[in-house]
Amino acid sequence: MITLKTYSEQNTIEENQKEEIIQFLFEHLDQYGDPQNDIADAVDYSQGNQNKPGGIIVTATDQDNQKLVGAVVVNKTGMGGYIPENILVYIATDKTVRGQGIGKLLMQNAIDSSDGDIALHCEPENPAMHLYKKLGFTNKYLEMRLKK
Repeated sequence: MITLKTYSEQNTIEENQKEEIIQFLFEHLDQYGDPQNDIADAVDYSQGNQNKPGGIIVTATDQDNQKLVGAVVVNKTGMGGYIPENILVYIATDKTVRGQGIGKLLMQNAIDSSDGDIALHCEPENPAMHLYKKLGFTNKYLEMRLKK
C-alpha cells in the first residue's frame, strides 16, 4: 500500500524529511537530475518564505517497509497567464517500483493540490513524456535558454 503526503507552506516538512527527499531525488532522477544543492534549493523554495512564493512537495511511501518510493516538487512562479502559476521541477520514483502507477499518483496529487496551470520541462526521450501527455500536458512551445 502506498501513502501520499503533501507538504506546502502551511504543512512544512521537517529537516530530516527534507534531507531524505533531496537525497531520494538526487539518486532516482538518473540522467534527468541536477546537483544536490539545486534540488535542495527547489525543495526549500517549495516551502515558501517572505521572499519565495512557495509550492508543494508530494511524497509516496511504501507502508510495508516505510520506504520513500516517490517524490514530486512543484514551485509557484508568482506569475499567471502568460507564465503558468506553477512549474513542476522534479518528479522521481524508485527504480524498483517504476511502472506500477506511483508516478501517476504523485502527478495527479500534485495537479489536484496546485492552484492554476502547471508547466514542466521534459527531455524528448524521457519515458515520463507519455505520462504527462496522458494527464493532459501539451507541448505548446520549444524552450530555448541563454546560459551566461
